[in-house]
Amino acid sequence: MLNNVMIYLVRHGETEWSLASKHTGLTDLPLTENGRSQAVNAQDLLSGIDFAAVWCSPLKRARETCELAGFSSRAEIMPELVEWDYGDYEGLTSAQIHQTRPGWNIFDHGAQGGESIAQVEARAHGVISKASDSTANILIFSSGHMIRMIMLAWIKQPASLGKHFNLDTAAVCILDHEKSHPSIRQWNLSGPSRLPT
Repeated sequence: MLNNVMIYLVRHGETEWSLASKHTGLTDLPLTENGRSQAVNAQDLLSGIDFAAVWCSPLKRARETCELAGFSSRAEIMPELVEWDYGDYEGLTSAQIHQTRPGWNIFDHGAQGGESIAQVEARAHGVISKASDSTANILIFSSGHMIRMIMLAWIKQPASLGKHFNLDTAAVCILDHEKSHPSIRQWNLSGPSRLPT
């Protein structure tokens, strides 16, 4: 079971839309050159860690990050790891959305014309359920909001808390246990830091 197992979460590297703070759900964008460099840096963070499984979103930005981090040959593509379907808000910034919905936040209100909070929560809980049989570390490549929902499912907290967790492109996070309690061991790591194994 997962008490002695860590789940490593990696957000995809930078894209043109993430750089512009546009909501990027199912639009299948490639990484920028900087995003590709970020993914290589993630490889440095993850090197030397033993993973029983590598799971990846089918979206190009996650697959490219997985490949450049050195794990594409082992990756299982999992449709449930795709980013939140933003519906009417796809390609818009929060400032643009606030022009018609002041105070809107994805973690509080969901996406008009896209996925509800409950739908994304269900996908996140499904990922955690699948991970629960593992006896060794798991590595997951996905997108920013989906990663936060997986983290919240792990620590059994509501989606509304997601707005309090910043997550940079190509950052690495680690889910662990504190004694018998699900915990967040590391969050939003990037650059030359070394990860605990």
